[in-house]
Amino acid sequence: MGRLNLCILYTDMSPPPLQLSTAPDLVEQIYARLLDAISEGTLSPGERLTQDDLAQRFAVSRQPVLQALRLLKKDGFVEDAPGRGVQVTQLDVHWIAQVYQVRGSLDALAVRLAAERGAKIDPALMRQGRKVHQTRDVQAMIEADLAFHRAIYQASGNPLIAQSIELHWHHLKRVMGAVLQSTQQRQTVWDEHEAIANALAAGDAERAVRLVQEHAHEASVQLTARLSEQLANIPTGAQA
Repeated sequence: MGRLNLCILYTDMSPPPLQLSTAPDLVEQIYARLLDAISEGTLSPGERLTQDDLAQRFAVSRQPVLQALRLLKKDGFVEDAPGRGVQVTQLDVHWIAQVYQVRGSLDALAVRLAAERGAKIDPALMRQGRKVHQTRDVQAMIEADLAFHRAIYQASGNPLIAQSIELHWHHLKRVMGAVLQSTQQRQTVWDEHEAIANALAAGDAERAVRLVQEHAHEASVQLTARLSEQLANIPTGAQA
């Protein structure tokens, strides 16, 4: 009898079934949409974002918007705005240089692993990159550049590299978009890509590492210098 009572008591005290909702999926969708807009420059540095406006834009409640903004703030894409709401984080030259340091290290690891496997980059990807390089389509140039590096990450055979660097690439896309709106991508970029691809195909890991580190360093120097020039020409009040 005592056992029966204990079983009944345990059953009565058991927690109710968990109710699942679609909120996490909504948060991810809103986060992704806002991240793309910030990375591509549709949402400009310093632009104010409010929960009410975004909830109306996405036709959702304020709660998933709030959670998405919290994630974007954690990842460094938005910051508290004076007064109410948040704003798109300003581009910071020192921060971008640090991101390039991380990217250079991860790219070096990726090409070393890819070269050891004798990986080959698809020639069609190289042709497409050279083709868009001749255009003024900024987003196409950025996506072609990203496609080349993603091909290396995949060729490395280590999926953690791509996962680790993906967030950094969103920061890099921001500065690339801001700079390339007013100036062309440097002329040697796809020559550098092709030299890296040739080193990979030849299995020359040391040469591939050296080339990709030089490539990342040159990109960092060129883009941060141009970004510094742009920021220097913005009136102080406009940067606030």
